[in-house]
Amino acid sequence: MIPERTLDGIKRYVEDRIPPGGFLTAMLENNLTESFGRADKENREALYEIVGYVYNKTPSVCWGSPEKVKKWLKREG
Repeated sequence: MIPERTLDGIKRYVEDRIPPGGFLTAMLENNLTESFGRADKENREALYEIVGYVYNKTPSVCWGSPEKVKKWLKREG
């Protein structure tokens, strides 16, 4: 149910530390309000699955707060 483009964005972020777009950045930073505000219809409908994927399939050092995301992108995590 996760849009392929979203899954690709998450994988690029985790594997290659490529900054994601606004929706994924807000979601990775744990900003629920901003996530919903930036999500398109498909991502809004899949948000539960996207969060579950990130929680279960990605390193916890790369998501959860703006500071963690910044550190990850700077290759400090």
